[in-house]
Amino acid sequence: MSQPLTATRPTNAATSIFPLRQPPPLCSFLFIIVLIVATFYTLHHPDATPPLLFSNNALTLRRLFLSSASNATISSYLRALTRHPHLAGTKPSLDTLSYVTNHFQSLGLDTHLAEYEALLSYPAHISVAARFSNNTTVEFDLNDGPGDDDVVRPYHAYSPSGSAQGNVVFVNHGEERDYRALELIGVSVRDCVVLARKGESLGRGGIVKIAEAKGALGVLIYAENDGGGFGGIERGTVMRGIGDPVSPGWPGVVGGEKLSLEDDRVARRFPKILSLPLSLRNADIILASLGGARAPVEWRNSGRVGSGQRVGPGQTVVNMTLQGELTMKKVHNVVATIRGSEEPGRYVILGNHRDAWTYGAVDPNSGTSALLDIGRRFSVLLKSGWRPRRTILLCSWDAEEFGMIGSTEWVEENVLNLGESAVAYLNVDCAVQGSGFFAGATPQLDGLLLDALKLVQDPDDVALTVEETFKSQNNIIERLSRVDSDFSGFLHHAGIPSIDMYYGADYPVYHTAFDSYDWMIRNADPLFHRHVAMAGVWGLLGIILADEPVLPFNYISYAEQLQAHRDALSKLLQGKASVDPLSMAIQEFSLVAKEAQDEAKKLKEQAYNKNDVAAAAKRRELNDRMMLGERGFLDSEGIKGKEWFKHLVYGPAAEPESKLGFFPGIADAIATNSSEGMIEHEIWRVARAIQRASRALKGGFT
Repeated sequence: MSQPLTATRPTNAATSIFPLRQPPPLCSFLFIIVLIVATFYTLHHPDATPPLLFSNNALTLRRLFLSSASNATISSYLRALTRHPHLAGTKPSLDTLSYVTNHFQSLGLDTHLAEYEALLSYPAHISVAARFSNNTTVEFDLNDGPGDDDVVRPYHAYSPSGSAQGNVVFVNHGEERDYRALELIGVSVRDCVVLARKGESLGRGGIVKIAEAKGALGVLIYAENDGGGFGGIERGTVMRGIGDPVSPGWPGVVGGEKLSLEDDRVARRFPKILSLPLSLRNADIILASLGGARAPVEWRNSGRVGSGQRVGPGQTVVNMTLQGELTMKKVHNVVATIRGSEEPGRYVILGNHRDAWTYGAVDPNSGTSALLDIGRRFSVLLKSGWRPRRTILLCSWDAEEFGMIGSTEWVEENVLNLGESAVAYLNVDCAVQGSGFFAGATPQLDGLLLDALKLVQDPDDVALTVEETFKSQNNIIERLSRVDSDFSGFLHHAGIPSIDMYYGADYPVYHTAFDSYDWMIRNADPLFHRHVAMAGVWGLLGIILADEPVLPFNYISYAEQLQAHRDALSKLLQGKASVDPLSMAIQEFSLVAKEAQDEAKKLKEQAYNKNDVAAAAKRRELNDRMMLGERGFLDSEGIKGKEWFKHLVYGPAAEPESKLGFFPGIADAIATNSSEGMIEHEIWRVARAIQRASRALKGGFT
């Protein structure tokens, strides 16, 4: 049993900006006096602007932000958000909408809703039964969790309604290479039901897409984590692409244009064969019954696949049925605004989604709780006289689980304004799912992220900072080519520098009915120290990006990363195509990045001389160039086969077997064995994108 929340460490000890040192008593006394004066002034002069105590003292501001954390407060937010399941489009989801909206409004933040209509998918009837070689039949239990009537039964959103019956074939992770391995031992899946275990490189939609192409009748997918041993079943979406499927490429505003389901632009977003999730327990029953050939050698001793595993087809027959409902629903984004004092037209955006498949304690409401606490702490700073230089938006997205719908529609509606004015997007989905800090970022934000980690005490070792444990345990900032959270629309479509962060590599109750408050306090974060640390890092990043006179972007880091990508590509190509266009473009980009860094260093030295109007104008102009640099990597034609995704350096490859986590167009051309000319065309496209980024960063005209 977890310890009671009253046993937490003192809040300021858990979040001090200097974890190894405490301020001397006199400094602490003076700091408290300053806060009391500010509070007294605010209470007795509610209509007046309070004194700007922190305008010239970033260290004091950050210290106040971190010291105002509260483990118990975050815990109370999470408990309130997870009392009931709140799947997007259902009545309980409106309760969490009201909770988040009321919270921001109670803090005095300017709060509004951005509403859209989207096509969502729900199950009406589900069944899976198996008949074995001895003619016995088993109807599988497809319920999981504690039995709450509001918990949606496990299903795959946007799977077509219907029935599928056939012999079972086990296809490992359902990747192309797995089917090739089956072909080598004479096994075909045509007119069969395939059983796949979810892996790391291919999502549900990819598994179903490949099975459909191979002639399978239906797909059953199970996760080997098994909901922590409770028999949990992993829900999820199998829709291709992101955003509302009936308004592809434009915002699904209320009353706006909607395509029919028969329109090819809609139909191609959905699979044509039935798929359902299955528990590990039930998958093991089917696996144990299979006959046919032994599993390929490369599958064995991987996870739970042993040397004796058979793949079928044999005499085991599965009958699966889904009756689903596709219905238009309103989705609601909440946007709270803290208006900037000097550059109100420049925006730093913090976002997290609110909807959940079930109770959503980890996914996503650990992140929602952190966002709410950041709002509370920002209100403390505002009452103390702080006003950010740039505008901060706190965004709570809806319908992410169906395919990043809420954030995507918002990006599509605001794409021009975002392109002109968005500084960065900071995303947290599952704030806490276990131990260890993990992050992905566009490269110019690497240094900023590490600097913020240095300021926050590690939640699991009071003698260290998060940066110190990150470097010792992980020390890898990933790149954001994946499409699994709300940063996708901002980076891949709008070209906005982005960071995505979370605690814990994975967790066993993902998308199951066991993702509850009780599981959180028993397993992932009993005393909410990791929540406090995540809110600290996230909020500090927002403050720094909003307040620093010169944006803390380092494009030299980006240039070095591009060079590393070029080297990896060259090694993969082995001379089959020339990478010279990339080399020349990256060389130019490196020079421009160095010039921008030198310019930023010089302007930082003049940053606090408010009387220097010329220097202020130069800072603003440089900031805009650094903000727009990322936009240069966008291409209007997008990635072939996934044209909505415009970023040619980081974005999702259309081919599941693409071997690069960057340059998606080049990766696809290689994966499909395209001609040398086609590969070189894609290389030139990326080179031109890098040149555009150089022009944006340099400014002016050729």
